[in-house]
Amino acid sequence: MRIFLSLWALLVLSFPAWSAPLACVPVDVEAGQPLPRADGWRGPGCIDYRRVPASVAGASAQVLVFGDPQVKSAEDVDYFRRDIVQPLRGRYPARLGLTLGDLVDDVPALLPQVRQVTESLGVPWMHAPGNHDIDRGASSDAAALGAFHQTIGPDTRARQTPLANVVVLDDVITLPGRKPAYIGGFREDQYAFLQRWLPTLDKDQLLVLAIHIPLFDEVDKQNFRAADRARLFALLAPFPHVLVLSAHSHNQRHVFHAAADGWQGAVPLHEFNLGAACGSYWSGAKDAEGIPDARMDDGTPNGYAVLTIKPAGAYALEWHAARDAGDTQIGLHVPKVLRRGAYPAWGVFANYYMGDDASTLEFRVDGGAWMPMKKVRLPDPGMVEENMRDDLTATLRGYDRSPEAAISPHLWRGALPTQLAAGHHQVEVRAFDRWRGELRASTGYELLEYQP
Repeated sequence: MRIFLSLWALLVLSFPAWSAPLACVPVDVEAGQPLPRADGWRGPGCIDYRRVPASVAGASAQVLVFGDPQVKSAEDVDYFRRDIVQPLRGRYPARLGLTLGDLVDDVPALLPQVRQVTESLGVPWMHAPGNHDIDRGASSDAAALGAFHQTIGPDTRARQTPLANVVVLDDVITLPGRKPAYIGGFREDQYAFLQRWLPTLDKDQLLVLAIHIPLFDEVDKQNFRAADRARLFALLAPFPHVLVLSAHSHNQRHVFHAAADGWQGAVPLHEFNLGAACGSYWSGAKDAEGIPDARMDDGTPNGYAVLTIKPAGAYALEWHAARDAGDTQIGLHVPKVLRRGAYPAWGVFANYYMGDDASTLEFRVDGGAWMPMKKVRLPDPGMVEENMRDDLTATLRGYDRSPEAAISPHLWRGALPTQLAAGHHQVEVRAFDRWRGELRASTGYELLEYQP
C-alpha cells in the first residue's frame, strides 16, 4: 500500500496540472466510422471517444468558419446576430461549424449569449478559445479559461468524420503580468494528446487544425513560440493533406509554410488566416440597418468563410462578406474623373480578398484586351477614403472609427488609359481563384476635356 501511495505521489508531482481529476480530450466519432476502443490510459493525453450522429459525410460537406465574433456588449451581440448569423440560416447546407476564438472581447459573461446565437444555426459547432476569452484576473495559464470551460466546454477537442478529421486546439498561452499577456503555443497535455491521436488517423483524409493565434510570426512581432511550432510541425509532417485555420489578426491572408519556416512535409502547409466576423471590432459608420461598416484595416469586409471538404484530402475555401447579396470577391477603386490625355499615372486598384502571392489578376477597359495587374504593397484606397471621411467630419460617424488603413497583402493595380475618347469608360477586373475559377468585378471612370 505504501508503495502504491508513493507512486501516486510521484505521478502527481510529475504532472501538477493533472493532480485534480483528469478530463480526457473528447473525440466525437461520427456514425459510420469505427469507434476506437478505449485503451484505459487516464494520464495526460488520454482520449474520450464519443459516438455522435453522422454529419460531415457524403460526396462533400460544407463547414462554416467564424473568426473573432469578439463582442463586448449586448449591442455587439445583436450586430453578430443580425450581420452574420441570421443571414446564414438556410443559405448553406452546412454540416459543421467552427469558431476560431475571441468569442467575446474580455467580457466572459457574454459567452452564453454568443454560444446561443451561434448554435441557433442548428449544426454541430466547435469553439476554440482566444486571448480575449480568458478570465479577468487569471493568475496562470492553467486557470485562465474557467468561464470558457463552464460555458462552452473543453478547450481542446476533435471530431472524426467520413471525410476529414478536425481538431480544435487552445493555442493561447496566458502570461499574467507581461505585455502582451499571452503568446501562441501549446501545453504539454495537448502534445501528449496529439502524439496519441494523430497516429490513429487515416492519412488519406484531410486533417483540419482550428486555432486562434496564427502559426506564422509578423515582421516585427512574434506570434508563436518557435519551439512549440517546431514540435507541431514534426507531428504533422507525415500527413500529406493538412489545413490550418487561424484568426486573431483581424485581416486576411494565406500563408504556405515551407522548409524555410521549419516545415518538413512533402508539400507546403497551408494556413488560412481568415478575417473576423466582427471585422475591426464592430467599428465604423453604421448603415441603414444600424450595423457598423466593420471593414478590416486591409480593406477586407467583415464576414465568414465556408470550407468545403472533399474526399481524398481535397478541400475548397470561400470568403463571404456579411449581408452582401452580390457576394463581392474583389473590391475595386478608381478615380471618378481624369483629364483626357493626362499622363496615365492613376490606376484601378483591386482588393482580391482571397488573393495571395500566386494569384493572377487582369483588367480591361471597354471590352478591350486583358492586361496584367501588378501586386502592390499599399493600403486599400477605399479604406484610406473611409479614414478621410472620419477625419473630415465634425461629428462622430460611429461608436468607434474605422481602423487606420494598413498595407494590404492582397492588393493589385493597373494604370488607367487616358488617351480614349471623352466620356464614360467601363473597367473590368478578373481574378483566377484556385477554388472558384474566374471571378469578375466592374466599375467605371470618366475622361473629360480640360476647360480653362
